[in-house]
Amino acid sequence: MAYKDVYNAWQDNPEAFWMEAAEAIDWDKAPSKALFDENAPLYEWFSDGMVNTCWNAVDRHVENGRADQVAIIYDSPITGRQSKMTYAELKDRVAKVAGALAAKGVTKGDRVIIYMPMVSEALIAMLAVTRIGAVHSVVFGGFASNELAVRIDDAKPKAIIAASCGLEPGRIVAYKPLLDGAIDLSEHKPDFTLILQREEHVAELIDGRDFDWAAAEAAAAPADCVPVEGNHPAYILYTSGTTGQPKGVIRHTGGHLVALNWTMKNLYNVDPGDVFWAASDVGWVVGHSYITYGPLVHGNTTIVFEGKPVGTPDAGTFWRVISEHNVKSFFTAPTAFRAVKREDPKGEFVKKYDLSCLKQVYLAGERADPDTIVWAQDQLNVPVIDHWWQTETGYAIAANPLGIEELPIKLGSPSVPMPGFDVQILDEGGHEMPAGELGAIAIKLPLPPGTLPTLWNAEERYKSSYLTTFPGYYETGDAGYKDEDGYVYIMARTDDVINVAGHRLSTGAMEEVLASHPDVAECAVIGVTDQLKGQLPLGMVCLNAGADRDNADVTAECVKLVREKIGPVAAFKLCIVVDRLPKTRSGKILRATMVSIADGKAFKMPATIDDPAILDEIKDALAEIGYS
Repeated sequence: MAYKDVYNAWQDNPEAFWMEAAEAIDWDKAPSKALFDENAPLYEWFSDGMVNTCWNAVDRHVENGRADQVAIIYDSPITGRQSKMTYAELKDRVAKVAGALAAKGVTKGDRVIIYMPMVSEALIAMLAVTRIGAVHSVVFGGFASNELAVRIDDAKPKAIIAASCGLEPGRIVAYKPLLDGAIDLSEHKPDFTLILQREEHVAELIDGRDFDWAAAEAAAAPADCVPVEGNHPAYILYTSGTTGQPKGVIRHTGGHLVALNWTMKNLYNVDPGDVFWAASDVGWVVGHSYITYGPLVHGNTTIVFEGKPVGTPDAGTFWRVISEHNVKSFFTAPTAFRAVKREDPKGEFVKKYDLSCLKQVYLAGERADPDTIVWAQDQLNVPVIDHWWQTETGYAIAANPLGIEELPIKLGSPSVPMPGFDVQILDEGGHEMPAGELGAIAIKLPLPPGTLPTLWNAEERYKSSYLTTFPGYYETGDAGYKDEDGYVYIMARTDDVINVAGHRLSTGAMEEVLASHPDVAECAVIGVTDQLKGQLPLGMVCLNAGADRDNADVTAECVKLVREKIGPVAAFKLCIVVDRLPKTRSGKILRATMVSIADGKAFKMPATIDDPAILDEIKDALAEIGYS
């Protein structure tokens, strides 16, 4: 079947489409229908079915002949350790950890916060929680105490599962003091914590509250899977809210299983038994969907990688892992590839490894600039697919569905909407924009299974954040356009569209031009306040390793390039060279924070910032040209 046939089949009969997809999941009680719309504009999927996430991700593979297949490969260039766990071994460990939680009173519907680094036990913890029908909320390991405390007070967990430490290149991050600080700060107190002691740093446990993971697992009786309703939350994942109060995105169990399972073959083109690697972190949505649940539910082998794209030990670490573990589909962020490309522009490290196992690469998380995609295609000789999705949706809104049909790749576009997503480009009044014109990207309701049905304990906030601007639509917060072929182009967050003397301009289009400069490794464009024109674009560029050029020459060339490609209307004349850009730990560039610095406005230090010291560097660089 061609992509158009599959998409049309969904459009013609969404109910039949999703009920058929649901047949690939093991139900304790099959749902009577797919869509439950009695409470529109709040929608639910498969609500009256009974199902268990852990059964579908683990037990059924053991029953169906995959007991000896490797489920999880742990690869840590930081510790130098690797391990492999089969589905049978995973089942035994998960059942015992679930038993340890149940013995301490965790039952269906209770929340458990998981605060872990990239180790196999992070996945075991997630699966153990869903096994007994509890609800997990993974918080990125090493998050500051006050941010963790906010999440404790919102989720009100009965228990917290944490590791003694996380490992960064050249340093150990002790988690236990951060956890203790968060529990001190929070009004809600968990009944107990379970601490995974890592040999790099052993934490001191508080008697009566903190329990040793290894001892608890060893002593526990294994727990069975507890079936839950299709609309029972599998997890809460906090995404930073604009008000400073994080938004708890929830994922209903039934739709989550159906949708993720469907994507593994149709989108990522892997069959059960293949090795799939998403180089992300369990603290982010990619880690939930494509390190843990998607691959395991589908019967793939997944990789838990504790390292960085460069520096652990070099820019070849991705290629080593792919070659060593026989990875068929690889998923990472464009920012990771830009880091690799900056260190190894000519691809010398790529040539050291046999990458014949690799069939496709996927990028998501930030706009993938054409230059980075072309570099990766040239180096790897496989399709490099940009696809677009959000924490809220849990999987791709628009993509190139290689498992159905490889569509022509258009640089700068994450291709076409996936079944379930009716993507529209709207003007301020909610009217559809013609092809090629920039507008707000919205998705016609209902959203498909596996997307957020609401926010945790915040239904009104869900409606006001996503459903009120364009009634009948979900507002993505992204701006872009569709071309004549229906390909979607994501040009900026709606907030990043700048207004220069009445012209609405996309920062993404300017970044695309800057990234094409041969010496530019990475860049960002922000809109700074200007008395005359309202806003002016300001470009910041990082140069490739070994680019031995005068900064003034490079910036002059960048200004000329933007004026040639986009025209004088962009009024692009401010460009500076910086060593690095401020980012979240998942690789998103903190543009709004840089705008606040340039405009001299107060801002809250972003909780997810990778390295706060970068902001001082940006401040100094902006001050030199008269901003901040």
